[in-house]
Amino acid sequence: MAEQKMLDVEVQRQDSADSPSYWEKFQVPYRPNMNVISVLMAIRENPVTVEGKQTSPVAWDMNCLEEVCGACSMVINGRPRQSCSSLVDQLPQPLKLQPMSTFPVIRDLQIDRSRMFDSLKKVKAWVPIDGSYDLGEGPRMPERKREWAYELSKCMTCGVCLESCPNVNSGSSFMGPAPLSQVRLFNTHPTGAMNKDERLNAIMGDGGLANCGNSQNCVAACPKGIPLTTSIASLNRAATVQMFKNFFGSDHMVD
Repeated sequence: MAEQKMLDVEVQRQDSADSPSYWEKFQVPYRPNMNVISVLMAIRENPVTVEGKQTSPVAWDMNCLEEVCGACSMVINGRPRQSCSSLVDQLPQPLKLQPMSTFPVIRDLQIDRSRMFDSLKKVKAWVPIDGSYDLGEGPRMPERKREWAYELSKCMTCGVCLESCPNVNSGSSFMGPAPLSQVRLFNTHPTGAMNKDERLNAIMGDGGLANCGNSQNCVAACPKGIPLTTSIASLNRAATVQMFKNFFGSDHMVD
């Protein structure tokens, strides 16, 4: 019988949020069409390093396994991406798995994405409604506008764009591309536009638009191909208009 092909896997591990990181190497039996999640599952079933040392199973986050929830983001061979859609056959060996460095590590490959969710709260990334009862159909959007707004709605808060952005780091308050793009999405919505001025003012201060260095790494890294830099350019124009409205004492009525 042919010898079983093995995959070489290196995982950057961290036992707790305050402990130092270290590397462990594993070998996993190869199967066709494996993704990185299936590799981690194989390690979990048999957590033994290449040196024969029994270790703890690797901790990571996952949920949908179909690139919708965004939970399984990690750095794979130096590139931030979704581990559920990263196929082993398309990746060079050995596989090197690391947590995203932009966010605090909880354990191993698990990270705390509170930074991004706090920014979404700051910009009120939702459509406010009056109560929870049935309000019936909302206002219609022109098809031309609905088509590009749908592309922005694909964001799964995976954090990959923040990880790839050089301006999002521990020394910067920049909220990053994803929350900014959501401002454009909800300001476009006929009901969400009622809070348009409030959202624009939130991104005109510290950590907002002015902190973007236009590296365009975000749009190249986004798993969903969301036009993040287009959103930022559009928001720069909208923020300029808002600045004049603020200066001249606008009545803040929604356009």
